[in-house]
Amino acid sequence: MERVCFQLQVKAERVEEYKLRHAAVWPEMLQALKDTGWHNYSLFLRADGLLIGYLETPSIEAAQAGMAATEVNARWQAEMAEFFEDLDGVAPDEGFLRLEEVFHLEDQLGAAEGS
Repeated sequence: MERVCFQLQVKAERVEEYKLRHAAVWPEMLQALKDTGWHNYSLFLRADGLLIGYLETPSIEAAQAGMAATEVNARWQAEMAEFFEDLDGVAPDEGFLRLEEVFHLEDQLGAAEGS
């Protein structure tokens, strides 16, 4: 599984509404995420709007392409786009900044045990 962490910036004045929207994500959106390979998916939000997302997937490219092919994702992304800064017309699920993984405990433990 590929571990993916990403960053977006929610507009500070929209943080509370963003949290409300994610407290009750549409059931068909949840199913689409599951069906297209978004596993162990979490969002973390700081009070100033810094949003960090994490997911595990066999392929982030395939997971994004799978979602892009769904009607529910098009509706969800259109509604969510107004919450974010600096996307310049790109959908939030394609405009995020991917963060580089520099440490993973289990990987290093496995390497140490294999030595």
